[in-house]
Amino acid sequence: MMALEGVRVLDLSRLAPGPFCTMLLADYGADVIVIEAPPGAARIAEEEGISPQARAYNALGRNKRSICLNLKHEDGRQVFYRLAQTADVVVEGFRPGVVKRLKVDYETLREINPRIVYCSLSGYGQDGPYAQLVGHDINYIAVGGALGLTGWPGQPPAIPMNIIADFAGGGLYAAFAICLALLARQKTGRGQYIDLAMSDGVTTLLSWIASRYLGQGAVPLPGQDMLNGAAPCYNVYECADGRYVSIGCLEPYFWEALCRGLGLEQFIPHQWNRDRFPEMFEAFRQRFREKTRDQWFEELRQYDICIAPVYTLDEVFQDPHVRHRKMIIEVEDPEVGRVRQVGIGAKLSETPGRLRHTQPRRGQHTVEVLKEVGYSDDQIRSLMETGAIA
Repeated sequence: MMALEGVRVLDLSRLAPGPFCTMLLADYGADVIVIEAPPGAARIAEEEGISPQARAYNALGRNKRSICLNLKHEDGRQVFYRLAQTADVVVEGFRPGVVKRLKVDYETLREINPRIVYCSLSGYGQDGPYAQLVGHDINYIAVGGALGLTGWPGQPPAIPMNIIADFAGGGLYAAFAICLALLARQKTGRGQYIDLAMSDGVTTLLSWIASRYLGQGAVPLPGQDMLNGAAPCYNVYECADGRYVSIGCLEPYFWEALCRGLGLEQFIPHQWNRDRFPEMFEAFRQRFREKTRDQWFEELRQYDICIAPVYTLDEVFQDPHVRHRKMIIEVEDPEVGRVRQVGIGAKLSETPGRLRHTQPRRGQHTVEVLKEVGYSDDQIRSLMETGAIA
């Protein structure tokens, strides 16, 4: 058994946050049906040219089924409505107002299925001054507060990969909210609407640092807080081979172990003495440049010190711990053969997630899904002839 077995999700999303959300649901057993536009029905040029190799390795499309449905066609919408009768969840990632124009919005669908959980995932939410503002991860982390905390004093903010808003504040938070709504439905018997803004998700991720600001009034600045680069005990250091180690020795006993391990015991009493920070930084940087990254990691990890190597992505998947935790797994693709994908994060003891198959071809399951909801061969053929499905 899988945790979300029996839950049917209709996925209208396109860009990374929505597919990541539904990938998480599908990994734990949800029947995710991706609603894709037929050729020529939308701006899908990037999808037209996808190679079998790219499709097979695309983790965001795994464990899902795909149908081609033209929601601008009245018959296509009627098919979607019938699917909605059997669904538990709808996920969409359009700009606010698009699903209403397509007549597949929450108000329309709840009349068909009052138990439907409908999640709209957008940059700034469905209301407010920025609701119609276009954007991407870099914009959402700017407004949400994360971008202004990164980098070094006197330099532009450091731009992280698009994991904070798109994947954490967006897709992951949306999957969490959907599970909450499904849990609430068990008590109320009713579905509900989820308005999830990625910029809101980013600000929520800052709950701890925001609490300090709201309580004390001090504004944390790039490279000047103990957790974003100001402190020698929580930083990265370049080693002899040009690679880096990360040090996170916040607690006094970890700090003491680090100083002893480096032969810099004179700094043990001065962990939080900002006047001594420049001196400590210089000593630490000089010391770490004496050995390679991996030498320091093997040496200092023996002494109960918070240390880890800073990996490039290729190194991540060679690490013995990452491999032991099954964070790289293999699956058979019918066209490409054996492919590797990122593993499943949360290890549930009784209802674990599983990689069942790779991303389907666009529209691969159209006939299969329509037959499941009662369409005959003749009806399906007619829908194809009219361009409602493909």
